[in-house]
Amino acid sequence: MQIDKKMPEHQAVYETLRDRILLGQFAPGQPMTIQGLAEMLGVGMTPVREAIRRLTSESALETLGNRRVIVPFLTQIQLQDIYFLRLKIEPELARRAANNATKQQVENLRVIDREVNVAIDAGDVSAYLESNKAFHFNIYAIADTPILTRVVQSLWLQVGPSLRVVCGRYGTARLPDKHPDILQALLDGSADAAEVAMREDIEQGIILVGEPLKDQFDQNAGEDR
Repeated sequence: MQIDKKMPEHQAVYETLRDRILLGQFAPGQPMTIQGLAEMLGVGMTPVREAIRRLTSESALETLGNRRVIVPFLTQIQLQDIYFLRLKIEPELARRAANNATKQQVENLRVIDREVNVAIDAGDVSAYLESNKAFHFNIYAIADTPILTRVVQSLWLQVGPSLRVVCGRYGTARLPDKHPDILQALLDGSADAAEVAMREDIEQGIILVGEPLKDQFDQNAGEDR
């Protein structure tokens, strides 16, 4: 994931770091420095500082002093709150997308979903996370509600690193997928069916990752004592 040279550097650095966090390329608790991030991205320290400031305000990063930052560990309460909001907002976005989606947009989503399936079959966690994110956020773009989409992006940012840990530990074989139902609802223009399918997709994810993440929380709490 390289810096996009076509946009202003400060925005490109922010979006690159944001996507790397969302896709779990930085582990919870992993220390990073401004200088190290600048060297990794091949940019100056000023745009990295600005990106860190923005990501900290979105709860995606936590500053530790001495120019160090980490991806914070989630608590169980934080995870519950994140999924509470996801279950409220993302089904609504799917509902709105069903009212807007064209046949070509649905076909584009099918192509992305095939990439999701290939990644699951291959056990490729990185490819799965990236293609699954693309599937969902293309739907949210169709919904054309920037404020709600920004909120969802913040929620995915916070949970992404922890999900990467779970997927890396348990693999992709049992990952949930209600995508076919979502696609059919979008094709039919059925807002009700799209809402239900998206909610079920998220709920299946909660069930699958809930226990492994609980184990992770318990382990982290024990280390803190």
